[in-house]
Amino acid sequence: MGKPTGFIEYTRVSPTKISASERVSNFKEFVKPFEPSELNKQAARCMNCGVPFCHHGCPLGNVIPEFNDAVYKESWQEAYEILTSTNNFPEFTGRICPAPCESSCVLGINQPPVSIEEIEKHIIEIAFEKGYVKPNIPNLRTGKKIAVVGSGPAGLAAAAQLNQAGHTVVVYERDEKPGGLLRYGIPDFKLEKTVVDRRIKLMEQEGIVFKCNSNVGGNISMNDLLREYNSIVLAGGSTIPRDLTIPGRENKGVHYAMHFLKQQNKLVAGSNPIANGLIESNIWGEEISATGKRVVVIGGGDTGSDCVGTSNRQGAEHVTQFELLPKPPEGRNQYMPWPSFPMVLKTTSSHEEGCERNWAIATKEFIGNEQGQLTALKTVELEWKTEDGKASRFVERTGSEKIIPCDLVLLAMGFESPQKEGMLEDLDVELDDRGNVKATEKDYKTSISKIFVCGDMRRGQSLVVWAISEGRECARKVDEFLMGASMLESKDKSLISQQ
Repeated sequence: MGKPTGFIEYTRVSPTKISASERVSNFKEFVKPFEPSELNKQAARCMNCGVPFCHHGCPLGNVIPEFNDAVYKESWQEAYEILTSTNNFPEFTGRICPAPCESSCVLGINQPPVSIEEIEKHIIEIAFEKGYVKPNIPNLRTGKKIAVVGSGPAGLAAAAQLNQAGHTVVVYERDEKPGGLLRYGIPDFKLEKTVVDRRIKLMEQEGIVFKCNSNVGGNISMNDLLREYNSIVLAGGSTIPRDLTIPGRENKGVHYAMHFLKQQNKLVAGSNPIANGLIESNIWGEEISATGKRVVVIGGGDTGSDCVGTSNRQGAEHVTQFELLPKPPEGRNQYMPWPSFPMVLKTTSSHEEGCERNWAIATKEFIGNEQGQLTALKTVELEWKTEDGKASRFVERTGSEKIIPCDLVLLAMGFESPQKEGMLEDLDVELDDRGNVKATEKDYKTSISKIFVCGDMRRGQSLVVWAISEGRECARKVDEFLMGASMLESKDKSLISQQ
């Protein structure tokens, strides 16, 4: 590495943020970039360890020590080329990935790990600034046409890779703009949509066609796609939210988290979902606003955190977050050895902005008034039994029931499966026991000839970085199916793959 003793001389430093009191007044990103000298120091902390476990921790297999070395040497084009050899969209993962690579960093055994995610974001942003990021238009076209259904991270990755292989790619998106979860699920304060637009424009310049307001299984016939295209990739995501079917669920004021986040993202984009007193497409049934309300977010994951940050920016009176599981430890324990991804306490930027957090809490009832408007929750504390360090079963703590005043509940408990109605029912494609489209990681083929599947629609709800990995791997299998072999890179870094 550029500085062999860097990991001894420098400690991990996080980039500065705009103050919480200031940033909650808008939906803009608030993490400031490193100064060049600090970025150099953070890259210098990479150890050139004998076995770079960070490769294993990253679902994309990013070549991390090499791009850290290039950053230290300020070889920005080299750093960009190394990074994008495995990751199509580092501007996304550099902002919203939980960085499992950092959990596997060897330095993390007894020191804070290398700031891999932040370095990754700096590489791609500097590459855009310096003009290194240009449309990579294939020299030859194969004559094969492929439809990608869904423009989330998996669909975009599959489309990008298949286009680079020389195929003609058309992406179908049922919403008004491409991006899927990146555009409509992740708040702008974590990922401004100009970043998404910049990438979509680049992909269009490379020859990829996006057809929006195109609901396959709705206003677009799957039979037409089967006739027109040599192969189809299903990348629709896992979109059916997990519900909480307890007494009072029908009260007004109980909403799915993604409906709340999507509505706000559309408002920020200037596409007001509320027109002439009606809710756009009747998706939500009512306007969802946290302004002046006592908000409870049920679910302790990233989506729940996004609801907290959005509620604070909308001017909620008070925000509380419930988690069914017990409070996790602040650091690794014997059940979370390095280099596994540790389930430790995570305090997000949204929590820093104001949020009461409660663990081991179950909601028993939504309480409403005579008009059917939510006014309170009935909750109970839980006692968890653990096995091998993991919470395995719980009992309700006697006498711990409480009534908590509440005007708005946001259900952020994850997703069950992809939507069956429409495309999947029309296809009658085989599903697995979890309700996802059945296909192995070996070939990504569905039960229907020439149809492949990737991302959350195949593996279930997961991370954006896993969706990108799935899209890349699926593209290689489609390329093999159409051409007999593929030059697209696989996760094991082999350049040529034979069937």
